Amino acid sequence: MKQFKQSQLLSGLPDQFFAALTKKAAQYVSAGHDVINLGQGNPDQPTPEHIVASLKEAAERPDFHKYPPFQGQNFLKEAAAGFYKREYDVDLDPQTEIAILFGGKAGLVELPMCLMNPGEYMLVPDPGYPDYWSGAALAGVQMDYMPLVEENRFLPDYGDIGKARLERAKMLLLNYPNNPTGAQATRAFFDETVALAYEHNICVVHDFAYGGIGFDGQKPPSFLQSQGAKEVGVELYTLSKTYNMAGWRVAFLAGNPSVISAVNLLQDHMYVSLFSAIQQAAATALSGPQDCVRELSNRYEKRRNALVDACRSIGWDVTAPAGSFFAWLPVPKPYTSVQFSDLLLEKAHVVTAPGIGFGAHGEGYVRVGLLTEEARLQEAIRRIGRLGLFSAL
Repeated sequence: MKQFKQSQLLSGLPDQFFAALTKKAAQYVSAGHDVINLGQGNPDQPTPEHIVASLKEAAERPDFHKYPPFQGQNFLKEAAAGFYKREYDVDLDPQTEIAILFGGKAGLVELPMCLMNPGEYMLVPDPGYPDYWSGAALAGVQMDYMPLVEENRFLPDYGDIGKARLERAKMLLLNYPNNPTGAQATRAFFDETVALAYEHNICVVHDFAYGGIGFDGQKPPSFLQSQGAKEVGVELYTLSKTYNMAGWRVAFLAGNPSVISAVNLLQDHMYVSLFSAIQQAAATALSGPQDCVRELSNRYEKRRNALVDACRSIGWDVTAPAGSFFAWLPVPKPYTSVQFSDLLLEKAHVVTAPGIGFGAHGEGYVRVGLLTEEARLQEAIRRIGRLGLFSAL
């Protein structure tokens, strides 16, 4: 069998850190151990019934069996614009300020290719979602890391970046509620971001993947709520988390028309558009009853409380996340995040994601997902407590 060499483009892609994590966990499952997997970000609840029913009905329509329109169905764009008006009081033109995406990940990877040239710089959070790096690699652009540290509530400190770095940056990527830290941004922070981007001609990309999941009565703000935000950037909203539609691969981008146009142009050359039945179901999710969203957020908050209480009961001093479905837990000395994660898998059969997999400033933490029932979260922490690692705290 001939072996054909991969392109330089593929050879330059970052390693899939979490593929190795999944493989490790699978080995323990295969050996018959009761493994509690808290290391992944795959929602555990089903898609709400009224959304599934909408898909079933739409799939019967013969006109939806044809190619959908390039750049998506107008009814989904109108539903997305209506969603933003209802939830955030943000006005969007469905035709020029909304782009339909094949899931949030696709949009995040596409944006650097749409707006940047090889060798240019983008500001990215550290720690951050690893697929941000994939987009940079495919576009051939350089990443300039913004440390997210607990002392600054896991927000980038723009004063530490410096004028020279800001002047060369073409894009600034943010994500709140944050993966992996669970931190929330404030409206004031987004106002500051708009002013910074306007002054330095930077395109802001806000990954709002966890926009539907906020705790303690605090609704996560949209970047687009800040005055002038549409002039300097876009926000990406996926239905994966808010509506448990991770496998449906549907999202949208909202904001600056020039960015929307660039994304649509690239996608015109890569796809036609999403299956229209999925677009119809997505429109139902955005426009229909939102009780399911509130119930889901409440479920994650109860799980968060159970996890945090359990951690504190064994002497693990942790900070409760303000949003998302992740908790960012400190690693006890003298372990690295990989050593600690490996120890928990080997001795407690609990999977966590080492912080170093999210960037250099992720070292010293592990990420835990709130994606199993409260009893399993509590059992995971009990197992960890039996290892005696936190007796000195």
